[in-house]
Formats: sequence, C-alpha cells, structure tokens
Amino acid sequence: QVQLVESGGGLVQAGGSLTLSCAASGRVDNSYTIGWFRQAPGKEREFVAAISWSGITRCTDSVKGRFTISRNNAKNTNYLQMTDLKPEDTAVYYCAADRLDWHTSGAETAYHYWGQGTQVTVSS
Repeated sequence: QVQLVESGGGLVQAGGSLTLSCAASGRVDNSYTIGWFRQAPGKEREFVAAISWSGITRCTDSVKGRFTISRNNAKNTNYLQMTDLKPEDTAVYYCAADRLDWHTSGAETAYHYWGQGTQVTVSS
C-alpha cells in the first residue's frame, strides 16, 4: 500500500502563490509517476501536472508558466508550486501516484493511489 498526504492548501488572493506538498509513505519508490489533479465545485476532476520518476514533467495548458511540479526522491515528497493564482484555480487539489506509462499520466484512471486532497481557494 502507498499513502499520500497533501498539505499546503489555503486561501490566497488572486495573483498570489502557494506551494502544495505531497508526502508519500508505504510501499512507494522512486519509480512512481506523480500526478496532481484538481476538482472545482460542480465540476469533474481534471489533470493539472505530472512528473515521471526521471523528472520529465507535463502540465495542462491553463497552468503553463504558472505552476511547476517537482519531486525530492530522497524525501519521498513532491511539490506543486503555484504562482499568479486566479479565482478559476479554486479547487480541491489531489496528489496521485502509480507506476504507469508516461503517455497515460494525464488520465486519473491511470493512478491507483490518491491523497485525501487539500483545498485551494483564490479570492478575486
């Protein structure tokens, strides 16, 4: 089993920044791909960003240039740095992990392990 715990969410004004963390424990190793997803009220969960075991990254177009995903394999922790936040970024953010083919890293169905989520609220 793999346990994921997100932290770092909160309330921030538009234009502000937050860094989310996701700590992994259990039967996890550095071969796992990490994904971040978010779910806004009344909407389906959507892909935000992913990072492979080797450090390759991808993100959805709406956050390009604003969000950065990274990982510290020694600490089994990954991060989502969010800058220039907008009200439309308001959502519950989830961390996910699994061993998967990189081309599937944007699909939530590719991930078996999920955190409980952390709320990010951006006020206008």
